[in-house]
Amino acid sequence: MDQFADEESSGIEGVVALVAAYNEARFIGSVVINTLRHAERVIVVDDGSSDGTVTIARKAGADVVEMEKNGGKGRAIQHGLDIIARLAGVRAIVLLDGDGQHDPLEIPRMIQPVLLGKADLVVGSRFLDVKSDIPKWRQIGQHGLTWFTNVASGTPLTDSQSGFRVLSPEAAQQLKFQTSDFSMESEMQFAVHDLGLIAAEVPITCVYEEPSKRNPVLHGIEVLMGITRLMAHVRPLFFGTISACFLWLLGGALSIDVLIFFNQSEKLPLTSSLLTFMLIIDG
Repeated sequence: MDQFADEESSGIEGVVALVAAYNEARFIGSVVINTLRHAERVIVVDDGSSDGTVTIARKAGADVVEMEKNGGKGRAIQHGLDIIARLAGVRAIVLLDGDGQHDPLEIPRMIQPVLLGKADLVVGSRFLDVKSDIPKWRQIGQHGLTWFTNVASGTPLTDSQSGFRVLSPEAAQQLKFQTSDFSMESEMQFAVHDLGLIAAEVPITCVYEEPSKRNPVLHGIEVLMGITRLMAHVRPLFFGTISACFLWLLGGALSIDVLIFFNQSEKLPLTSSLLTFMLIIDG
């Protein structure tokens, strides 16, 4: 991919945008064209699309890297970062989605903390000064995942699931994603804490004109499970403590039901009693 470094562009020198795309033929062209106004080049990692994403992205001016099959956003982003690590003169790496939700006009404001050396990671937050028209059910899920990620990672942010981000080249080289799915944004928060990186947030807008391509409930569960796996791997003592407390609380609540039943009938409910015992002992 060394030929990327020889191509000319009209965007901000040293700024490279990385877009992981999967079947985004409807939006990828405009995303690339608008991003090239603010980035020296755009690299699109096509994650096994079956539509015209690759062709349209190339015609719009992007350097396209094709994955053999769909492997997930985390894997696509990691592949793109590995390519960018071999390019010379990179000052900032912009990550944004290929579905048109993020506004490339906000790139100059997003990259400032990295270019000024004040941050290693900049997260575009949908919940700061700029208020986006986000559906209420999405807000509830996003705030819940953000709270869980903040507690688990030890890095407080207002929007842990935002895909609009900027990395310094040094931070990008240190990141090695274990997750291949959409929990990679949460994994960055774990990395910020573990690697001693500096994180900052910049308010952004976000467009939600199109319905979600993924089932939002299943998507939320997928991210939650990813965060849980990360917590178990990176914070085993914390994960064990939280799990134990949950089992104790569940066992304690069930024991109250057992006592009430015994007080009313003077009979011990065998199944509930055994379950209560097992929960407390396991905790």
